[in-house]
Amino acid sequence: MNQQEKQHLLELIVNSSAKQQGDFSQTSALVCQLLQEHFDASFVSVWLLSNDADNEQVNHDDHFVCSHNLVASQIAPSLHHDPALRQTNTIEPQFFTELRSHRYILSSDPEQQSLINQFSDYYQQHGILTSVDVAIRINGHIEGVLSIEHCEETKWLKSAIQFAIQCADQLALTLATRHTYDSNEQIYLLRNATEQSEHVVMLVNTDTGIVEYVNGAHEKMTGLPRNTIEHHSAKNLDIFKNNQLLYTSIISQIRNNEVVKGNLKLKRADGSDYWMNYHFSPFVTELGKHYALVSSYDNSAEYLHKAELERLAWHCNLTGLHNRSYFIPQLERAVDGTLILIDLLSFKRFNDTHGHEQGDALLVEIARRLKHFATAANAIDVARIGSDEFAILLPENEDNTPEAQADFEQVIKRLYLNLAAPSVISREKIEPKTALAVVDIKSVAGLFTPLSCADITLQHAKNKSDMHFQFFNADLLSEFTINAEIERDLHQAIRGREFELYYQPLMDLKTNQYIGAEALIRWHHPKKGVLYPGAFIEIAEQTGMINPIGEWVLESACKQLNLWQHKNVNIAMHVNVAARQFFSGNLYEQVWRLVTRYRIKPKTLILEITETELMGDIRYAINLCHELAELGVGLAIDDFGTGYSSMKYLKQFPISKLKIDRSFIMDISSSRESREIVSAIIAMAKALNISLTAEGVETKEQEAFLSSSACHHAQGYLYSPAIRVNEFTQFIEQHKIWVPVEH
Repeated sequence: MNQQEKQHLLELIVNSSAKQQGDFSQTSALVCQLLQEHFDASFVSVWLLSNDADNEQVNHDDHFVCSHNLVASQIAPSLHHDPALRQTNTIEPQFFTELRSHRYILSSDPEQQSLINQFSDYYQQHGILTSVDVAIRINGHIEGVLSIEHCEETKWLKSAIQFAIQCADQLALTLATRHTYDSNEQIYLLRNATEQSEHVVMLVNTDTGIVEYVNGAHEKMTGLPRNTIEHHSAKNLDIFKNNQLLYTSIISQIRNNEVVKGNLKLKRADGSDYWMNYHFSPFVTELGKHYALVSSYDNSAEYLHKAELERLAWHCNLTGLHNRSYFIPQLERAVDGTLILIDLLSFKRFNDTHGHEQGDALLVEIARRLKHFATAANAIDVARIGSDEFAILLPENEDNTPEAQADFEQVIKRLYLNLAAPSVISREKIEPKTALAVVDIKSVAGLFTPLSCADITLQHAKNKSDMHFQFFNADLLSEFTINAEIERDLHQAIRGREFELYYQPLMDLKTNQYIGAEALIRWHHPKKGVLYPGAFIEIAEQTGMINPIGEWVLESACKQLNLWQHKNVNIAMHVNVAARQFFSGNLYEQVWRLVTRYRIKPKTLILEITETELMGDIRYAINLCHELAELGVGLAIDDFGTGYSSMKYLKQFPISKLKIDRSFIMDISSSRESREIVSAIIAMAKALNISLTAEGVETKEQEAFLSSSACHHAQGYLYSPAIRVNEFTQFIEQHKIWVPVEH
């Protein structure tokens, strides 16, 4: 039962005429009915004590002697017999002591189990397995008990027990109300309690429209003196003063015996605003006079809290800009205008280097500049839509002349330069680096989503050598269309198993033996023929399809390695792992399963990942690499030399191998700089005691230089391109690679 349902049931009890008139029997019957239905209970009953159980009336067995009368009960429709009241006149004192101090006794509570044992005969007779007894008490005295019983094991949550206690409290109030009709003293006490209430309580004679009573809370809430309200027309109340139609409507509903409730925003006497929750309940006195009991309270805090929650739901708490949840629906509704996507380059590295506090300060500064631009450009909205991504939605520029377009390009250039302007953060001069993508929404309407177009445009902007901003154009649209086709076909390729692994051998330069193979994926496209990874891997990474593709590659490579090892072919299998797959969170479990299933020998499976990708989350990467190393799986840094190339980070990883990027190998013969870089990398690997492989070796001259420089391994067209598994098997048989793997 949710909170709304509980509130509804309480309102049914509170607003019932039986409760308001102090009819305890009828109120008890209503409570039993509602609780039986909503707790799906077998039996619900209310019983009163004829004698006060708090009085020390005991027999010679030290048990309470008391007569208890069944007031009301409700039985589940599926049961065909009435439960007898618990047939005992002697009840252990601890039973009432527990009720008095803890309000309830739960049969499934081990600490309270002994208190229930005295009713074991009754429980067995009626098949009761779970029960909760709640005290009905007034001023600390136990007047009776509300019992809820189930013929099946039931787990009682604290919230449900609390609701049962609230119902028992309403029964206690009903009992108290009945007493007030019998005792002027209790009427006096009730009035005083009402005066102490923080909620406004008011009695309105609906026959005359006169407010006959209002407590002091009204003046505190509204600022209106009590003497201007009491014994005056209800039309003078704030709720009706400027809305006579509401007065007429509410009085009409009350005379039809309807309960009226709602919320209104009002003004106090001092002019301040507040929200009021009101509740009108009609009743008739014994003399036949018609009244409305009005209760109300200031629920401004609730509305302010709701407004704050809405603000948090739609805004970035750090920058104050709208968030992605707010911006995207606006963008989806736009049929024209301009989308500007802004990415803060290398922000994660800045965060890691300078700390999150300075990272947050940089984000706030970028947001400030964007808000300033958005105001000047009359932007529809500006938002932070990612950790380091922002977006601006501009209205359509009706002037489509070449001059206007040129002016707009200058506006974007000024925005780019403004974002790149130095900023002082924590007394340090920072030069933000951003990339901008600009998309004319109308030009892509009906074809692609503007944000998708902006994403691919942003990649082009990042790859520029100087000004990192790019307008979406026809060439990009064509590329995007091709990529969209690739993305669509990739889904079919995954389902239809259109991939195949090729293998490129790795040469040991010292022994002139082939000691490994790198698994390289090929896609047999039904229309375009064999596609190399460059044609689809980046798209697979952007769309998330790299994970299922990567899982297939890894399993296929392990399966093939297992076949080779059964034939005593001692080579290592190199498998490329994309960043998304590496940081997916389940790579370790997948590798563990494959190593176990295919019984892969230690140090024969080597995973390759680029150093740039590895630095995406250094702490996570280090932990994962150590876990993989414990499985006997090696790690190779691919394309080494093109990224961080930092010994500070590399020495923290259990690295098996560095692979020198082919761009340095290509011009070894003609470039002194390349030879020096390669020599430096070889020296670094030697210092770290890491194996080294040169990629892209195509000439004997390159091989000779690498061999003389003490490079361990090489791969490239000089030895063999990547070939299919059958050709590779023949290749290794011809070259007799039946030697142990060296690392």
